[in-house]
Amino acid sequence: MFEGLSEYRSDFTMAAKYSDSQIAGMIAERKPLPVNWRSRITLRDKRGHKEREMDIAGENGNEYRVILRQGNFNTLDFSVILALNSPASSQLFRLRRYNGKSHEHTNQLEGNTFYDFHIHYATERYQEFGGREDSFAEPSTTYSDFNSAVRCMFRDCGFEVPETEVANLFGEFDT
Repeated sequence: MFEGLSEYRSDFTMAAKYSDSQIAGMIAERKPLPVNWRSRITLRDKRGHKEREMDIAGENGNEYRVILRQGNFNTLDFSVILALNSPASSQLFRLRRYNGKSHEHTNQLEGNTFYDFHIHYATERYQEFGGREDSFAEPSTTYSDFNSAVRCMFRDCGFEVPETEVANLFGEFDT
C-alpha cells in the first residue's frame, strides 16, 4: 500500500507506550476543529497518491495529527489516521487508522485475516508484543469510501466541528 507504514517497527528506542486506558482517554478527548478545517484537509497530489495533514490541539493539551491519504488509481486505497504527536517521542503514535478495502489484513496475535474496510486500533497488547501500536484491526461497515471514513473518524474520536458548520458535517465535502 502507498502509505509505506510497515506493521512492525525497526527502531524501538524512541517509541512512546500507552496503556489502553490512556489510549481511550486520548480518543475521547475533545478535539475542536478550526474554522478553516475543510480547506486544511483538501488533498494534494503527491507521487502516486493524494495526501494532507492537519495538526489539532485537544482540550487537555494533547497535540494530534490527522493524516489523510488516498491512492490515485484505486479510490478504495486510502488511510484516514488520527495520531498523537507525543512529547515523549520523536515518532507519531497512531491511535486509529481507517483503511479502505484495498488490501488484506492479518491480526498477528489472533491469526485472523480479512479483506474489507477496516479500522486499526492502538492497543497495549500489540505494543507489548513488539508490533506497531495500531497493528490490531477489525472489519467495519461504518464507512464505504474516503469521505465517509473521515466523517466516521470525526464521530468516533471526539472531533467537534465549529457551530457554523454542524449541519454540513455529515454532508459531502471535497477532499
